[in-house]
Amino acid sequence: MSGVLLHVCCGPCTIYPLRILREEGRDVHGLFYNPNIHPYMEYKRRLETLTAYADQIGFPVIRDDAWPMEDFLRQVVFREDDRCPACYRIRLSETARIAKERGFDSFTSTLLYSRYQKHELIIQIAEEEAQKQGVYFLYRDFREGWAEGIRVSKEMGMYRQPYCGCIYSEKERYFRPRRIKQSNLPHK
Repeated sequence: MSGVLLHVCCGPCTIYPLRILREEGRDVHGLFYNPNIHPYMEYKRRLETLTAYADQIGFPVIRDDAWPMEDFLRQVVFREDDRCPACYRIRLSETARIAKERGFDSFTSTLLYSRYQKHELIIQIAEEEAQKQGVYFLYRDFREGWAEGIRVSKEMGMYRQPYCGCIYSEKERYFRPRRIKQSNLPHK
């Protein structure tokens, strides 16, 4: 098989990168491998959204029915403040491995589409994993299509997730501890 294996994190983030790669004349297949996404219903909702979109546009997506959340947690526990490098490595390593195993010419990722991801770190890790596997990492800065992807996904009525995916990013998005007023504290 030739072509490019595109690691996909969700449907909305796939729109722009897939369009660009197809416009370049590339044969693109997707890989949904995201053990970081938590909780399970969020994982399932993102996968269902991607699957519906892929079916609609004729985009073949490789996926495993397993949800290896434990693999992600083992890599980041006690390193929560520095979890992103491990998260990127888990996903990009698997993408490079599958690209090599299935005979793709190259791989890339929709992680390069998000304005919220650590772009330079993703590139570094992807290049390291490409070298380990002996497969080409196809770099594209997909961030310029950020607004287009948002617009199209909204027009299509796609589910748009409100956080990166992991339990820690969910906490950062929603948890805001209330401050206890001094007058409510017990006196000593």
